Amino acid sequence: MPTTDLRPPVEQATESRRPMARRLTLTAIALSMCLVFAGTAAAWDSARGSDASAAAHGDHTNNANRNRIDPVVFHQDMRKLWEDHVTWTRLYIVSAIAGLPDLDATANRLLQNQDDIGNAIAAFYGEDAGHALAALLRDHIQIAADLVAAAKSGNDALVASKLADWYANADEISTFLAAANPAWPVDTLKDMMRAHLDQTLAEATARLTGDWNADVAAYDEIHLHILHMADTLADGIVEQFPLRFTH
Repeated sequence: MPTTDLRPPVEQATESRRPMARRLTLTAIALSMCLVFAGTAAAWDSARGSDASAAAHGDHTNNANRNRIDPVVFHQDMRKLWEDHVTWTRLYIVSAIAGLPDLDATANRLLQNQDDIGNAIAAFYGEDAGHALAALLRDHIQIAADLVAAAKSGNDALVASKLADWYANADEISTFLAAANPAWPVDTLKDMMRAHLDQTLAEATARLTGDWNADVAAYDEIHLHILHMADTLADGIVEQFPLRFTH
């Protein structure tokens, strides 16, 4: 079976091929998110002042705390979402390369994870933002699936095209998230997303070439990296919305 080494040269990952209409839509959503976040920050500042006033008058803060989120639990939940992302991606790669009959079921579960991540973001940034992120993540998965299929068939030209699309999509995800939260610098997110793609490519290449030790080592690296990424996202949300969390 012909296979292709999926690891790309850096220059293949620089240009986006998405239609301009798609870019304009995402830009508009990002701008509207920025306005929402500015209003949200003002609202939280006002609420913080109200809490201080209530405390000064001897009111209990138990009622306010009752509906707040435990940050430890929140971090655990965020880690679970992104662990699911890399776990089901790995299972999809295994099934796709081996031609296993569970491929469709695995793909559906992997796509559900992208909606789950979008829903987690929507709880803080609104449904439009959640749907937009889920759509970008679904593109991330679909491009990866096309990339694996192209590599498995030995179609080098299609592999190069899909690699460029995949890295461009990762930059879009990073830019979109960075617009939401000043605690997430865009360059930091881009580095994290590109590292995630590099590691996944190494994993898929090892799987395609039957290098099982490298395959296992790549997944261990992916798992550790995604936990760091999940913590970075969770930390940023806790920092941006302190009154949504217990202290």
